[in-house]
Amino acid sequence: MHELSLMEGMVQGIQEEALRQGFTKVHQVRLEVGRLAGVEVEALRFAFGPTTEGTLLEGARLEILELPGRGHCQTCGEAVEIETRFDLCPACGDGFVVLTSGTEMRVKDLDVD
Repeated sequence: MHELSLMEGMVQGIQEEALRQGFTKVHQVRLEVGRLAGVEVEALRFAFGPTTEGTLLEGARLEILELPGRGHCQTCGEAVEIETRFDLCPACGDGFVVLTSGTEMRVKDLDVD
């Protein structure tokens, strides 16, 4: 389950940022996770509790915002929403779609003291 190591890295990054910015407690974390990021959202949720124990994130709320996959069709030129990396263009049904978003995973914002 690579989501555990992803969450550990996120917690470590937030703690490093706390040292730089001087905050001592995190109350809420909002993550943006693209549907095409190859990340299981429920596994991320599950990993959050154990990875935050004993840290300044312990007891914080986790909100995950799932972002759609988007791309640009090379045949018809439309900007389209897609469900998988290899979807044909939903507008023309024929075109190869180049991904433009939906693979990201990042901390959107934090509520801190």
